[in-house]
Amino acid sequence: MVSSKYSALSLTLLMTTLVLPAAFADETISDEALDARIARAKSAAPPSISGDATIVVDGKTVVEGSNGWTCMPDTFPGDNIPMCNDAIWMEMLGAMGNKQDFEPKSIGISYMLQGDEGAGVSNSDPYHPDHKNAEDYVETGPHLMIIVPRAMLKGITDDPSSGGPYVMWKDTPYAHIMVPVEDL
Repeated sequence: MVSSKYSALSLTLLMTTLVLPAAFADETISDEALDARIARAKSAAPPSISGDATIVVDGKTVVEGSNGWTCMPDTFPGDNIPMCNDAIWMEMLGAMGNKQDFEPKSIGISYMLQGDEGAGVSNSDPYHPDHKNAEDYVETGPHLMIIVPRAMLKGITDDPSSGGPYVMWKDTPYAHIMVPVEDL
């Protein structure tokens, strides 16, 4: 019988192999293309944040940061919408990606200073099968997103047309405040 230590190691290696993005598994990315993706990732937040952030491209850390922030050139694979997240946001995205509950214990912040034009989402359902055809489809220009403990969301509208901050995904474990900083 194989020990649990080796079984766990085998499972970890198998999972790493299965989730390694195709861009790094089957082909190499040119230095110029990688530099462009890094610049795109950094464009999501002010240089004071993105300048020392960890940069993740296609699921692989390509720049090891020092300030606790993580920037990516794509919010979801291939959407070309960059974001920079603190540790709380990264934890929430991990929970969301695995359809697990998430209860924030503190405030989390994400920057999307390039907005999400063209790849908006359902304002109520992060798993909507066809976001662009959702009744509550919304696109937001440059914005911040703030995760707070759920009790702090009371009294904040979930209407994206209210002209100010609003709650996205209100009745889900991934509820957060959208803070537009510029109109589309």
